Amino acid sequence: MNALDILKYGHFTVVGGVKELPEADWETDGVCGIWSVKQIMAHLASYEQLLVDILKQQLGSIETPALDRFLAGDFNDGEVNARQKLSVAQTWAEYEAAQAETMTLMAQLPETRRRENGILPWYGAEYDLEDFIAYMYYGHKREHTAQIAVFRDMIKR
Repeated sequence: MNALDILKYGHFTVVGGVKELPEADWETDGVCGIWSVKQIMAHLASYEQLLVDILKQQLGSIETPALDRFLAGDFNDGEVNARQKLSVAQTWAEYEAAQAETMTLMAQLPETRRRENGILPWYGAEYDLEDFIAYMYYGHKREHTAQIAVFRDMIKR
């Protein structure tokens, strides 16, 4: 696997999923459970922030607030609720900025370290960082963009 490619193609999937979606449609509930497209993007932005923390930790940082919240539980709803007052543009900007930072940080992490089993002990001793990224990032983005695609089909946009 190539972690940078996985992150890049996952991002392209998200960009394609929301391309030219009118801003008013971002606020419609029910795209994923009760979440709107904006809330899905807030959710994905929070996961990008989580990955920023994970990568910074692997590069020596001891401060990992998003990772700490993730490990404490209630990450999904808590993070989406914390971003509720952001505009569509602010939500998208946060996602894009964090995604760009993950690309920069990933490029700094040696490939041998990315492929080291047990690098994330809370995820499982048999998994490496690239496994985590494939499942929790690429797969996660594909899942949510599929939900957005179904929504777009329903509203014909």
